[in-house]
Amino acid sequence: MSRFYVPPENVHIKRKEIEVPAEESHHIIDVMRMRESDKVVVFDGTGNEYTGFIEQIDNRTKGLTIRIIKTDTPSIGKVPEVHLAQAIPKQNRMDYIIEKATELGVSRVIPFISDRTIVRPAAASAERKKLRWKAIAKEASKQCGRRRSPEISGITGVKDVLDTCDEYDLVLFAWLSEETRPIRTSLEGFKTGKVLVLIGPEEDFTPKEASNAVMDNCKFISLGKRVLKSDTAGLFVLSVLSYEFSI
Repeated sequence: MSRFYVPPENVHIKRKEIEVPAEESHHIIDVMRMRESDKVVVFDGTGNEYTGFIEQIDNRTKGLTIRIIKTDTPSIGKVPEVHLAQAIPKQNRMDYIIEKATELGVSRVIPFISDRTIVRPAAASAERKKLRWKAIAKEASKQCGRRRSPEISGITGVKDVLDTCDEYDLVLFAWLSEETRPIRTSLEGFKTGKVLVLIGPEEDFTPKEASNAVMDNCKFISLGKRVLKSDTAGLFVLSVLSYEFSI
């Protein structure tokens, strides 16, 4: 069954109607060739999912209304909430990271700049990148069947990320150092809670950045015998967490 996205403010529960925005209406009508009375599934990015029928198509304005017949709300589970703090890699590799992290169940992606980060976008460029990454996360959520799209934070600095570490139950700090332990060992005894995965740039974190992360809830982890690229490392950790906790 076809699945589409609408912002939560376009869902009118009392009227049992969904007003589909123009861009998604175009996709439904002109690309998918759907017509009135066709059954669809819609999600609003907050965890809610709606099943309904296309009730009305305005061919002049390309407006589209869906009649809701079923609403599914998110259940409260014991699955860890995973945030990925990712140093911005070169080229457009962050696009790929956002897409795949969404598929792997991440709740939030925090792009950041560290001392050794090469890509340092200006303010206007950073805002454009954030909007593009949010769009990529939305499309990936549609494709993989997620009800809730991950939050995409604005680009920040590594210090600001490290300052939030005490808000998490577990911090997994990937570092190319002998003072690390395997991920599996770092997860022993952990059941659920908020998890922060910290992935540095191509040249890794500096010793000073690592020292600023030293706290009781932070585990310095190794990603195995091979040195992984920055855009592979975070997805590797998310894959392990997805396997261990079914995120």
